[in-house]
Amino acid sequence: MTDRDEFTAFVDSSSRDLLRAAWLLTGDWPTAEDLVQSALTATWRHWQENGPVNYPEAYVRRVMVTTFLRWKKRRWGGEIATEPLPEGPARDDLFAQVDAHDALHAALSVLPPKQRAIVVLRYFADLTEAQTAAVMQCAVGTVKSQSAKALARLHDVPGLAGVLTEGRAS
Repeated sequence: MTDRDEFTAFVDSSSRDLLRAAWLLTGDWPTAEDLVQSALTATWRHWQENGPVNYPEAYVRRVMVTTFLRWKKRRWGGEIATEPLPEGPARDDLFAQVDAHDALHAALSVLPPKQRAIVVLRYFADLTEAQTAAVMQCAVGTVKSQSAKALARLHDVPGLAGVLTEGRAS
């Protein structure tokens, strides 16, 4: 199998999970798609120059996080809203899952970029504290303290408290 075939197989098998993680980081699908594309492009360049990496998904996640954090440092976002968006369709109890999804998205958007990245890696990508620390290039203690601060902040977000406690036993 050639390097190109290996990379194509990797992209085919992991792009859905990478896109989901990117969406959780960025908060919208178009930017998430751009983030995954940028990360995969950088990974392909590295792959061509140095051969396949040992843990390609971890490598791409690291590239995604560093690219996301670099993008968040930019002052210009490239878009200016000219008018408020129209109200969406009315929701009822049948759409409780969608409401929880919206509440989670809104909650993640209030976190600082590094805390958001840690929460996405720990709780949505299901990485261990050590793996998250490796991806973020920080100490395990930093992951612990930042995730604790992020979770405390998420508990204060209206509409999310029920989502966070839904799966817990009383």
